[in-house]
Amino acid sequence: MEHDNNKVPYISLYNSGKLEERADRLNKRLESCDICPRQCGVNRLEGERGYCNSGKEPIVASYCDHHGEEPAISGTKGSGTIFFGNCNLECVFCQNHQISQNPQEQGKNQVSIKQLVGYMLELQEIGCHNINLVSPTHFIPQIMSALVLATRQGLALPIVYNTNSYDSFDTLSELDGVISIYLPDMKYADDKIARKLSGVPDYTERARRAVVEMWRQAGELLVDKKGVAIKGVLIRHLVLPGGMAGSRSTLEWLTENVSREVGLSLMSQYHPCHKARGFPEIARPVTRQEYLSVLRDAKQLGFTKIFAQQIQSNRLYLPDFNSLRPFGD
Repeated sequence: MEHDNNKVPYISLYNSGKLEERADRLNKRLESCDICPRQCGVNRLEGERGYCNSGKEPIVASYCDHHGEEPAISGTKGSGTIFFGNCNLECVFCQNHQISQNPQEQGKNQVSIKQLVGYMLELQEIGCHNINLVSPTHFIPQIMSALVLATRQGLALPIVYNTNSYDSFDTLSELDGVISIYLPDMKYADDKIARKLSGVPDYTERARRAVVEMWRQAGELLVDKKGVAIKGVLIRHLVLPGGMAGSRSTLEWLTENVSREVGLSLMSQYHPCHKARGFPEIARPVTRQEYLSVLRDAKQLGFTKIFAQQIQSNRLYLPDFNSLRPFGD
């Protein structure tokens, strides 16, 4: 299968030797881990574990051609999605809680760098449009090592960085020229809510700084003739019940600090998963009125690239990671 190397900026980094240099720098940081904002300082190369419960080896819970992402990501042939286990957040409503908050079970899914390379090449071989790294933050060093080897073996697909946005600026800077498409969440506009629902004290500041850096690197969302993303930023915002996500505040911030041209995926799919039933404020789905209100705000504020969902989508995106195809697509 032929691929357009113009779509994959990491090829030139690989050819210059800089991709391997970045991988080496990142892996060195695992000795006193500061890869994410938690900055746990543990030696993951020696098997020590911090907040993310992850050591030296990457953890891959599942990989497949996924057809349920935004149309610009899934296209017609699917997104080559690699779901990494564990997480540096602890969202009480996480739909992926089977793999994000079950470290004992996920320990069984440790793979070698060579295996991770194999997954990437297999997804390219079956025709996926991109390599979609889901919850990659805590495994960026290992991913970069795999990317060096995969590029050497012919990988030439755009890389999608699909993140909760609790990312370190210093780590993101190492991804400049590597990532084609950033797919970040913007979960909250209020750190008190972030602490309560995701167990993190400084989410808003960290996520906003991360998104600004992603925009600097990748810019406006661009698609090919078939509507499949080539490069750019597509921000995901999950509308929560009762305005808990601070949607209007986030949208206003984006107009002032990023751009109305940024891709914006407004999601109505919230379902009270995992521990959410224990929090009365979020123990129900989003109403039609709540979702449409956020959609109207985005249009009134002048966003030009909006991806919207049907209100009934709250039951369409409930994965089962005991299946080879978690989303059934």
